[in-house]
Amino acid sequence: MSSLLGRLALLLLLTAPLRGCLTYEYEHEIWLRVDGSGTVNVTGRPALWTAFKELGRPEDPEGTATREAAQALFERSGLRVRRVTLTRRAGQPYLFVSADFADVNKLAGTPAFPDLRLALARDGERLRLSGDWARPPGGVLPAPQHRAGLMAVRLHLPAKVYSHRNAVDGVERGNIVSWRQDVEQALQGQSLELGAVMDRRSILGSTVLLFATAIVAALALLALGLYLVLRRGRRERAAQG
Repeated sequence: MSSLLGRLALLLLLTAPLRGCLTYEYEHEIWLRVDGSGTVNVTGRPALWTAFKELGRPEDPEGTATREAAQALFERSGLRVRRVTLTRRAGQPYLFVSADFADVNKLAGTPAFPDLRLALARDGERLRLSGDWARPPGGVLPAPQHRAGLMAVRLHLPAKVYSHRNAVDGVERGNIVSWRQDVEQALQGQSLELGAVMDRRSILGSTVLLFATAIVAALALLALGLYLVLRRGRRERAAQG
């Protein structure tokens, strides 16, 4: 019995990290702020950049979906490019772009984001994020060897998340929501519906306010204690006089 329990425990230890070991052939990862600004990272095979973002030519994606072309695409869309790299995984090239944006509501419809629509709006005392990801209509499908694997959209939200729309793993680590699907499904036009409702106060701002409140309270208590000690000292001197 103990041997069986040991094997089960070992199996759990081995399988626990598998969720975090997923790799994506095409991915948007976005760090958002409560004012709507943020940073977006896009990673993918050149052929998928061509299929989803219309970068380069379908007959030669690796030769035309280049770092220079990707940087020009994002800059033309009003983003400030931080980094563009070309890496390899299992012998396959992956194009990576990291860029800052001023307003998430203005990304949709730009040359760099024909496939992603996000809208952030105030909803009472909360913020509502909605949108979808879908391959733009038309265009040429990539070769079969580029259609396997998973694609994903991951959002790092700046505040407490109250609800989400179909996030695949729910709310991860307090403020991360993500969606994923097979590349083949995405190429056939199946869209991902995105959405979340969060607090209007950022986690960082709330933390700073909490610490500031604690410091002010501690200083107030210290001042009160010092005042009482001085007052008692004056009374004792007056009584002795």
